[in-house]
Amino acid sequence: MNSLKYGFLAVLSMLVFQACKEKETETLSQMKEVMAIHDEVMPKMGTIGKLVAELKPKVDSTETGIAYDKAMKDLQEAHKSMMDWMKGFGDRFTSDEILNGAALTPQKQEWLNEEEEKVKALKLQINTSIENAEKLLE
Repeated sequence: MNSLKYGFLAVLSMLVFQACKEKETETLSQMKEVMAIHDEVMPKMGTIGKLVAELKPKVDSTETGIAYDKAMKDLQEAHKSMMDWMKGFGDRFTSDEILNGAALTPQKQEWLNEEEEKVKALKLQINTSIENAEKLLE
């Protein structure tokens, strides 16, 4: 009977270990996804700067000038949002967690879920502001 009990405990331990490994893999995958979105939109900061420089001299009190001003402010806000997101993300996670997939506490896993939503919204904000400015400048 004892060998059956120990066999059961061994199987249970293996299942728990496997579940932990799967959770760790999911977290690593989620962190990579968050960083991939960041890496996709970060190079667009240069585009934002270029577009702001093109829009700025066109801003005036006319209806078109006001549209240029709005587009410029949307771009500047997208840029600020990226800088704020990066600072907040860096404050929440260590480089080991970000780059090497170090295990996260339950609190940090919650934060990662939040940051994933934030970076997706950021991507939309950046892409939309760029698209709108480019259309306006055509």
